[in-house]
Amino acid sequence: MTDPVERLVNLAFYLAHAREPVSAERIRVDVSGYPADQDTETFLRMFERDKDALRESGFAIIVDDEGAYSVDPAATFAAEIELSAEEAAAVRAAGTALLDDPSFPLKDSLRLALAKIASAIESSNVPSAARLADEDPVRQGESVAALVGAAEHRKRVSFSYTNSHGISAPHEIEPYGLFLHDGRWYAVGRDVAKNEVRTYTVARMSDIEVNGAKPKSADFERPADFDVAAYVRLAFQYGPSADEFEAAVRFEPSATWRAKSIASAGGTTERAADGSVLWRVSARDRNRLSRFVIENGPGLSLIEPPDAAEALRAGLEEVARIHGR
Repeated sequence: MTDPVERLVNLAFYLAHAREPVSAERIRVDVSGYPADQDTETFLRMFERDKDALRESGFAIIVDDEGAYSVDPAATFAAEIELSAEEAAAVRAAGTALLDDPSFPLKDSLRLALAKIASAIESSNVPSAARLADEDPVRQGESVAALVGAAEHRKRVSFSYTNSHGISAPHEIEPYGLFLHDGRWYAVGRDVAKNEVRTYTVARMSDIEVNGAKPKSADFERPADFDVAAYVRLAFQYGPSADEFEAAVRFEPSATWRAKSIASAGGTTERAADGSVLWRVSARDRNRLSRFVIENGPGLSLIEPPDAAEALRAGLEEVARIHGR
């Protein structure tokens, strides 16, 4: 039988997305959680309780003259709730996992919701990785808009960039193009000071300024053979070339069927005698590598480099401790 909370969520989504008022009988058939063999009187009692619960949560459920139900979006609001730092971290951890689920349809709304509970853990002892699990969607959207305009008009852009080590430094680039990968935006361009084409995570950029001098004149010419698709990599493969190292990820025998698709982005695979698969792949960011392993688990474990594997193990143990596991 469906959990009562799951049934409430199903009912809320159903009413919120209904294009016209719906009858109780239609809700009984369409909404997962109401038993098919339930008698009418029992269903109506359960339905009344569910409606009351949703109304207490802020849903303005209205009934028309024919007894059909709908939600008044103008009057619907989210009831205020208070989360402890540990509860907020747990909600963000679960929500962040859904951001990378291709079947989840409400990613934009989820990003906004995760951003709104950030303050609950800002002053806590929750590991910083939990606070940085998602990016500010509003600020990132504004940044992308500015960068797209600069790329189109071929204007240089200056900004402050915080690398994977937490170090911020000023940069100036000639933006060639942008791409979206795994829910994150990246900008590709020639770093003026280093005279090399590099990829930057937009969420790590701040104080973006487009060169306003001679707005109708281009500052640079984009290489004729430039193809932004050539710069799409796995999240942990971005970063300074000096930080590059070889990683080894183990697929348990029960998860080897996933190795072909996950490891198709690069590297080499080797099957062991016990049926497991070892994937060796280049990486540049230990934190993102750990996150990749967690997000694609269970069945995956980080083996090398040893210090990264140990840091991941310790981090997971700390998360388990915080949540009382």
